[in-house]
Amino acid sequence: MFIWGLVLFGLGIAAFLDTQFNFGNIFRTANSFMFMLVSLGIMIRTRSLKKLGFREQLIVHNDELKEKVMELRNDQTQDEKAKPVKTTV
Repeated sequence: MFIWGLVLFGLGIAAFLDTQFNFGNIFRTANSFMFMLVSLGIMIRTRSLKKLGFREQLIVHNDELKEKVMELRNDQTQDEKAKPVKTTV
């Protein structure tokens, strides 16, 4: 994300210099096109990071639930072992 920000900053400086020194219409068209591509890249990158974070959160929650299930199973087996066996005579 830092590199994307640097590219946008550089394009902003180029746009400012273009307005000051009037480099021409070709540069303005190319600069606006580059702004569009970089902003699209940032949006795609942000979306993919958001999905990845959500997926990681689900994985962590799933692991916690698995641990709780294992604890409950262990408690249940310990309770069954601790119960005395009733024999009828």
